[in-house]
Amino acid sequence: MRPDELRSHQWYGTDGLRSFSHRARTRQLGYLPEEHMGKPVIAVLNTWSDINPCHVHLRDRAQAVKRGVWQAGGFPLEFPVSTLSETFQKPTPMLYRNLLAMETEELLRSYPVDGAVLLGGCDKTTPALLMGAASVDLPALFVPAGPMLPGHWRNEVLGSGTDMWKYWDDKRAGLIGDCELAELENGLARSPGHCMTMGTASTLTAAAEALGVTMPGASSIPAVDSGHDRMAAASGMRIVELVRQDLRLSRFLTQEAYEDAVATVLALGGSTNAVIHLIAMAGRSGVRLTLDDFDRIARTVPVLANLRPGGQYLMEDFHFAGGLPAFLAQLTDVLHLDRPTAAHDTLREQLAGATVHNPDVIRPREKPLADEGGVAVLRGNLCPDGAVIKHIAAEPHLLRHTGPAVVFDDYKEMQRTVNDESLGITADHVLVLRNSGPKGGPGMPEYGMLPIPDHLLKQGVRDMVRISDARMSGTSYGTCVLHIAPESYVGGPLALVRTGDLITLDVEARSLHLDVSDEELEQRGAAWTAPPARYGRGYGALYSEQITQADTGCDFAFLARDGEVPDPYAG
Repeated sequence: MRPDELRSHQWYGTDGLRSFSHRARTRQLGYLPEEHMGKPVIAVLNTWSDINPCHVHLRDRAQAVKRGVWQAGGFPLEFPVSTLSETFQKPTPMLYRNLLAMETEELLRSYPVDGAVLLGGCDKTTPALLMGAASVDLPALFVPAGPMLPGHWRNEVLGSGTDMWKYWDDKRAGLIGDCELAELENGLARSPGHCMTMGTASTLTAAAEALGVTMPGASSIPAVDSGHDRMAAASGMRIVELVRQDLRLSRFLTQEAYEDAVATVLALGGSTNAVIHLIAMAGRSGVRLTLDDFDRIARTVPVLANLRPGGQYLMEDFHFAGGLPAFLAQLTDVLHLDRPTAAHDTLREQLAGATVHNPDVIRPREKPLADEGGVAVLRGNLCPDGAVIKHIAAEPHLLRHTGPAVVFDDYKEMQRTVNDESLGITADHVLVLRNSGPKGGPGMPEYGMLPIPDHLLKQGVRDMVRISDARMSGTSYGTCVLHIAPESYVGGPLALVRTGDLITLDVEARSLHLDVSDEELEQRGAAWTAPPARYGRGYGALYSEQITQADTGCDFAFLARDGEVPDPYAG
């Protein structure tokens, strides 16, 4: 690509007043003409903040990216963008995923940018950054934040999230006390980086690598490893070459790439949240991806990653076992090997020579953790538009179960009453939480791993069937049916369930059924009244008006639809 063919040329390279002004203001920033004129301008979008522990090291990684851009002859400019911290942001960063996607899209569209490097990793940042970048369709690479170091407590290795849920239940059951809990606080999360289990963050960064928009092996490098710094610099170098070759995201984000990302997520035993995010990401790429695609592909791939919460190991073990290249090399029969990636001409070339160094972490095909992918899609009169369950993280005896419902109308009510022994909750009951979906949550919070009542924990019960229109943390586990669509807040069948109704879950049959007659449901539906809107103004009102349901990705309707958006006129 010639310098006058760069997108940024219309800002910097013409003879008009505006171009003169842009050059003058760049001198104001302290740059010489030789530093930027005629060079690819690379936006480094950084989701760092002081309150995002997953991204607290990304200030340094942005410098490594910029170093690589300079080395390759580009001109890097760092942009701060919204930081979505799964740990601290309430009611849920899912409420703001589309806001970051909008910010990414409009920032890349409105500034003199030829390409972008996207720095993220905490759950919602990966899909948000890629959704926005795909909508603009410039050359772009994703730099994953990387997993934190393994946790430690006494002589145990801890997984963030997964062991938090486990030991919190032990505390409620009276098995450990405040002293042990205080020690656990100091051992669960020992370094910068996102969760080091196969939770949502690791699942989605692996999906980004499988899509072909990261450097090979990038998704599993521990955040504090020097290899992570080198990967960031390599990404900076590579993005300049992608710009010069005009290799845009649309070249890589194809139907085949998304199908391979789905296969990767399922074979990893990854987070159920990936279902929503990949559907939304695909939509921004002009690719139709549905729940049925997930269920179809799940039947063709085994679970080969022995990683918590469904397995034994953590992401550092996975990295040193060979990382995602070695993992994908075990799945070549189901992948589209001749599609291009941002780093190689074909995925086949990218995976050449990839070797598994620990076959207990990355299992061979003949010794899978499970014969089918880790997420199942359910249908039935309780979820006509679908629901999902991470069945490899559930107690096997509950995968076919009929029990009476105990219904909670919202999360606060559930917190107040779930331990009320007068409710008579037994291990056979089905806990139902509603009004926790995209609109009802609001934002579809991670409420889906409903707590087991204290009195049952003390009896040794560690799993029950739980059903909701919410999501759950990818680090969590249990027989949790999630993403019921349509949600109860808009009048879906979940709104009509009453305490005592029998509910039947049958994962093998992919069925979730409310054992109530159609006539009775029709009568209940006629008596149902819509709840008041959650928001009267502001971003929340925009969100409520535009958010779509879980089965279609929870994108904003006005962003998901087709339509041309012109490039700005800079002259």
